[in-house]
Amino acid sequence: MLIHLSSWPEIDARLKSGAALSKTVVVPIGSNEQHGPTGLLGTDWLCPEIIAHAAERGDDSLIVAPTFNIGMAQHHLAFPGTISLRPSTFMSAITDWVSSLARHGFERIYFLNGHGGNVATIEATFAEIYAEWSFVEERPPFVLKLRNWWDLPGVHRLCEEIFPVGHGAHATPSEIAVTQAAYPDHIKIADYSPKIAPMGPIRDALDYRARFPDGRIGSDPAQASPEKGQTIIDASVPALLKDVADFAAEVLP
Repeated sequence: MLIHLSSWPEIDARLKSGAALSKTVVVPIGSNEQHGPTGLLGTDWLCPEIIAHAAERGDDSLIVAPTFNIGMAQHHLAFPGTISLRPSTFMSAITDWVSSLARHGFERIYFLNGHGGNVATIEATFAEIYAEWSFVEERPPFVLKLRNWWDLPGVHRLCEEIFPVGHGAHATPSEIAVTQAAYPDHIKIADYSPKIAPMGPIRDALDYRARFPDGRIGSDPAQASPEKGQTIIDASVPALLKDVADFAAEVLP
């Protein structure tokens, strides 16, 4: 069930159904930022959305929220099309999403993330949310989980097997391939020089642009293809469904 394509009575009925995943919701979350000369700007939110929606098509018991598509991308702001939130804004927005979903009765809120730059702030937000309940000596009526899509069981190993050289850290061939599989009409072509981009630290926007002129970090996205992307999606879907089911079935002390 996709929340944004459902009516409120449908969501209300599902919450009250007593089904195994009726009070669990997956929130795809990412960032809108540059991904080198050929990567789509939406790559980091498209990948978790593609995987979550594919999982929902295979199992309608999965409830998927609208995609949280703007995140922490200040270091990419020297590249046109990038949109970023400040850490404080990002934390406030996540908190409001959690509060909204929890108010309706969702008890397990699972964030499927597509941008490494989001991780620290999402985890800090979880800590802030839990702290509010801890200080008043009450147990929150919900549990939160963060999972990067590439950290789903078996997925990172598969990506390394498909791309043993030039996988890199940003604008990777695996994430580019996933978007190519879902949006084959939007595949971009460019000449990469060097073939494999350099590695290095990530700091402010101008430092990033100077170190990585075309936006890539350690990657060779030319290896990507729709076929490879579909292989990754096909492995990610059952891994996500199992991970969410395990989260929903977790027994709290």
